[in-house]
Amino acid sequence: MKTESGVQNVSAPFAGRKRSSLLDDARRDRERESARKDRESASSTSTSPGPSQSRGGGDGCVFEEKGGKVVLHVLFALGNEKSIGFFKAGKVFETFEAKLLHVESRPRKPKNNTCDLEFFIKCEIHSSDIEVFINSLKRVADDVRTVPEEKVPWFPRKIRDLDRCNHLITKFDPELDQDHPGYSDREYRKRRASISQLAFNYKQGEPLPIVEYTQEEISTWRQVYCTLSSIYPTHACRQFLEGLEQLEKEGLYSEDNIPQLRDVSTFLKERTGFQLRPVAGLLSARDFLSSLSFRVFQCTQYIRHASAPMHSPEPDCCHELLGHIPMLADKEFAQFSQEIGLASLAASDEDIERLSTLYWFTVEFGLCKQNGSVKAYGAGLLSSYGELMYALSNEPEYKAFTPEEASVQAYQDEAYQPIYFISDSFEDAKTKLRQFSSGIQRPVAVRYDPITCSMEVLDGPAKIQRALGALQEELKTLSSALETLQR
Repeated sequence: MKTESGVQNVSAPFAGRKRSSLLDDARRDRERESARKDRESASSTSTSPGPSQSRGGGDGCVFEEKGGKVVLHVLFALGNEKSIGFFKAGKVFETFEAKLLHVESRPRKPKNNTCDLEFFIKCEIHSSDIEVFINSLKRVADDVRTVPEEKVPWFPRKIRDLDRCNHLITKFDPELDQDHPGYSDREYRKRRASISQLAFNYKQGEPLPIVEYTQEEISTWRQVYCTLSSIYPTHACRQFLEGLEQLEKEGLYSEDNIPQLRDVSTFLKERTGFQLRPVAGLLSARDFLSSLSFRVFQCTQYIRHASAPMHSPEPDCCHELLGHIPMLADKEFAQFSQEIGLASLAASDEDIERLSTLYWFTVEFGLCKQNGSVKAYGAGLLSSYGELMYALSNEPEYKAFTPEEASVQAYQDEAYQPIYFISDSFEDAKTKLRQFSSGIQRPVAVRYDPITCSMEVLDGPAKIQRALGALQEELKTLSSALETLQR
């Protein structure tokens, strides 16, 4: 990738040299830095830190060195030309043979009426390359800095902390994904951006934003709604059908209008305590699961591209409103969803991956037995005509649901699943999930307080005693109710 011809780089140690390309610069820097460190090593009598010793790099970086490689936590920002900037940054990681371990994006505070993106990347590189790697990244990105790894992964303590759970995954972003149906449609991408901005601006406790949908968007909704409604009676589980019937009776769901999150959230809150929150796109697994622990479902408001009404590569309002919401109106399923979220708090990245995979094969693509037949309860199935028909055909492989197996099963996010897991009931799935989550080793124990909508860390005898006292009072109430029934 070439830069402008004739531009001088006046910063030492390259003054007076024309810049040829980003890769050339990075490789040249890498060679010089390696030679410099070889000279210092030969002339120095001091010993360098050995394997597994903590070391610090520029910008206050803290990391662990093992076998000549280190894990870095890097933050940087990109301006409006996101695809170009991200491509340049990607070349830096490629040049230094960085192994990407985790990638997140999040919106920055708007500057000059523009909304930049901030990226958090966890990567592994050679310890000798740190300084040059950071300097190379600074040439193509803004506000580059490194941060130490947290001993206890951050998680929201109060429901208002969900304002910080906004780390987006850009894999299916129509601005970047050339296979997205809306990639070449400038007007669609502009519309998406304006609706996403509502989610970026939203703060917990505010009224949920209203979207005035266009006739084209309503037409897309109508096509999806009518097509899926025709097969729900034979393919969807009982709980889904009951939830959808309630939504239609309340006048919230029909083919003529796209439901507003504000109205649907009120409906859910009265039935299962769940509430909705607008989100700009596909969230990181940790942030999405954290929200579930508060009985908050992060929900998109934009709709899929009109050219592909029966398919969306990412969550959109058809997926959320048709796939998820009717199920969240069921108390047992709502409890199941919250317990997955609670199990994720303060969990390691590896356990987050297992829990998100478990979520994928249950809440997104789960099947269950009812009245001797297999029915769908997963939102990914219930919002996709093609995959719903496929999942209940004779083509895919079925397995009995066990969290241990489902949590490590490879899955497809760009094609139909080759394997689906079948639960005997939601109660059975919830019991198995509890057993599975109890085996997750976390640095802290957490209890949800539904009165204050907050998480209490049980880090002392007094807190544990209070929690036991509250549980004993609940048991007394239940015991009294049982005695009354037996009289």
